[in-house]
Amino acid sequence: MEKEKVLGIDVCITTYEELRNAIKNDIEQNRKSYIVTINPEKVIKAKKDKSLKEILNNAKYQIPDGIGIIYASKIKKGKIKSRITGIDTMEMICDLSNKERFRIFMYGAEADVVEKAKIKLEEKYQNINICGYINGYEKNEKSVINKINNSKPDILFVALGSPKQEKFISQNFDNINCKILLGVGGSFDVISGKKKRAPKWVQKKGLEWLYRLIKEPKRFFRQTKIISFIFEVMLQKNNKKNN
Repeated sequence: MEKEKVLGIDVCITTYEELRNAIKNDIEQNRKSYIVTINPEKVIKAKKDKSLKEILNNAKYQIPDGIGIIYASKIKKGKIKSRITGIDTMEMICDLSNKERFRIFMYGAEADVVEKAKIKLEEKYQNINICGYINGYEKNEKSVINKINNSKPDILFVALGSPKQEKFISQNFDNINCKILLGVGGSFDVISGKKKRAPKWVQKKGLEWLYRLIKEPKRFFRQTKIISFIFEVMLQKNNKKNN
């Protein structure tokens, strides 16, 4: 899959349909891979955290989650044209699994949240096979991995927040017996109904970050990283012009 660099981080140039087909092929061909979502906040974190940068770039699929990634590509005349969000990728994988009978394990969030998210997904996808789940507050990592492996999933969703979920996947990649691993952030909260996602028109405008900020003002400091991100992109562009 073709990729381009955004401040040193690989980002896939792809569509939902291409990603869906690639995931399906990986499972059918018994190829193991992990997917990471890329947004401005994560890119800025990776500039300061070399281990996170390595984890992101070592993933097979880096999907352009944040609207800032699209703007950055546009500024540098790149090819990334549209967002592929983490929650929509999770839903796409659930739809694929519903049709192909792939087995899914859900790990993360609060106990009642992950359980409700499982129930909601089973209501929406009548043939989905969620073979197990465990909340994100289980302290014994070995126990978590054993439970995952004993359930024999094809797909693992990890909802621990970033960068904790990416580091968990990377550190345990060889020990977890499944084909596709995806960090899904707060997706279980949304699917369970604990949190409400932005309206469709807000999503299409790429303003989910603003919607979340209005709903959760405490996110203000996190959102200022978008400004830092755009500044870094412009600085990099100007430096290239001057060289």
